[in-house]
Amino acid sequence: MEGQARPVVDARTGRAGPPTAEELGHGMRFRLTPEQRLLKKTTREFLESEVRHLVKEDKHGHGVFPEAAVKKMQEQGIFGMPIPRKYGGAGMGEVGYCLVAEEVGAVDSSLATILGAHTGIGMAPIWLFGNEDHRERIVRPLAEGTALGAFALTEPTAGSDAARIKTRADRDGDEWVLNGRKIWCSNGDRADYILVMAVSDPTLGAHGGVTAFVVEKDFPGFQVGSIEDKMGIRSSSTAELVFQDCRVPKENVIGKVGEGFIVALTALDGGRASLAAGALGACKELLGRMIDFSRKRRRAGRPIADNQAVQWKLAELAIKIFQNQHIVYDTAQLVDRYYHLIAEGHPVPRALRDEVSRKCAMVKVSASEAAGWAIEQALELFGAAGVRDAWDLERGFRDEIIIEIFEGTNEIQRLIISRDLIKGGNFW
Repeated sequence: MEGQARPVVDARTGRAGPPTAEELGHGMRFRLTPEQRLLKKTTREFLESEVRHLVKEDKHGHGVFPEAAVKKMQEQGIFGMPIPRKYGGAGMGEVGYCLVAEEVGAVDSSLATILGAHTGIGMAPIWLFGNEDHRERIVRPLAEGTALGAFALTEPTAGSDAARIKTRADRDGDEWVLNGRKIWCSNGDRADYILVMAVSDPTLGAHGGVTAFVVEKDFPGFQVGSIEDKMGIRSSSTAELVFQDCRVPKENVIGKVGEGFIVALTALDGGRASLAAGALGACKELLGRMIDFSRKRRRAGRPIADNQAVQWKLAELAIKIFQNQHIVYDTAQLVDRYYHLIAEGHPVPRALRDEVSRKCAMVKVSASEAAGWAIEQALELFGAAGVRDAWDLERGFRDEIIIEIFEGTNEIQRLIISRDLIKGGNFW
């Protein structure tokens, strides 16, 4: 039910071709291709043998950035998953990327956050909206794993309402001069390339007045500010970025001048789909732990798995996983079609853009809330054992709750969904 849709035969030509946007999500049956199944299997085996034991956390100070784990994942090609092979990536598209994000999310939410900030919202928009120079000079090292990416949009006065950003970009000959601050930037202190949104024309508003720039870590006038001491996903660094007369060459403008808000929204849509995949992986991991514990934990001489209340918890989580697995990969298929049009320079129908935004918002809400529910049920099931470090559920609780907040709070996602429905979006 997950993964790649079976080819649709064109009635006019008799040839098999990709499904249309309208066909996606209309009761079609999805299956993984052999290549996708192999990707999922080998990724899981790699993470279990090479990465899981490296995940750690300094619980009494700032989280420890998992450099060794990230390096191994980069060498494995995980950080370039959706990017075409011609630009150094794995060429597996959004579906392949979500398959990998799911497996990473099962191992550690901090690693999933690092991966998402780099791939989904940092690198992918540069590939989609950039020119050939951008793809060779910036995307290639990001996809090949020799550089790390990040995305900077949020500001002290512009969180969920991203249209209110104030960071300025003023043209000065062949350069742009950036001034302002960004906050809550995942990978910000580690990134080699940061996709930054800034106001290039304050008279035009968000649509037309915002431009996307790539700031490189050694640019004069750019510095990393404070590092957040977060409740969860602590091994993922979250930084304040300061731009003080930061000079950016005009060659580092991504897309057209004034097109930055579309670049940002596209980045966030795709990022929400992969975030949902990571949350799905966390749900599967928790279900496995709950089943294992309920079989081994005995009360009155019987395993607690015999208790009907326990069985209901397991069944309910299995249902949530089944539901989210379908909608995550249905949406990933849709994002693949959407990205193909953008990357090839084809016109993107407004209806398709709206459908992508709505469905990405839906899967973000659904999967993140399923993960939050799952960790609460796991803690309840484990009881006193759940607060022991050996089970690591306490860390999971802090991690999974945060997924409902970042990349747009779930309340904002519900506004995106409802507004599209009210204005007449084709939900079905």
